[in-house]
Amino acid sequence: MLIDQLAYSLGRRDEAPNIALAQRIADAGDKSVIKELFALTNHQPVGIQYDALKVLYEVGARKPELINGYYKDFLYLLQHADNRIQWGAMTALSVISKSRPSLLSTHIVEIVEAMDHGSVITRDHGIYILCNIGRIKVHHADCMELLLEQIEKSPVNQIPMYAEKTAEIITPPYLQRLLLIIHSREDGLAIPSKKKRLDKLVKKLGA
Repeated sequence: MLIDQLAYSLGRRDEAPNIALAQRIADAGDKSVIKELFALTNHQPVGIQYDALKVLYEVGARKPELINGYYKDFLYLLQHADNRIQWGAMTALSVISKSRPSLLSTHIVEIVEAMDHGSVITRDHGIYILCNIGRIKVHHADCMELLLEQIEKSPVNQIPMYAEKTAEIITPPYLQRLLLIIHSREDGLAIPSKKKRLDKLVKKLGA
């Protein structure tokens, strides 16, 4: 049984069994297994749920077409009370956004709400999603506004990464605003390691 192959069932504290299982599923390309994994996201104990989600997004990282059709299920899990379930779902959505960002383009509000109330991991993957959706021309402006807002209010440790990811899709109308926000984050610039990354980014942007 699939459940017997999860790390929790094997009494393992590492992710190796889950990653190995994901690789086998991706290699086989069996969509019926994905449905079974989703059923396990409601299974007790909660360790089974965590492992099932881990396997799902690891499968997606290897063969995204196997999980793309379940994006609404992952969006639903963003509302879960368990923080780890939330960031697992956002990680899966991040994987989906790499190949099919259009699937998530009408769910930006839900994604940003989860970012605002979630963990650092949830916010990080939300940034990846916004950047991927932002590559779609009709959604670029909305995503740029949201990304700039996230940089303004992000935890200090996340400033460089959020700015760097945003810079990957920056267009001229937003360049000066990004630079102004970077210079306004004195908390980040006061930390040598953060300042070094931000200075490098500013230089790369030609400012």
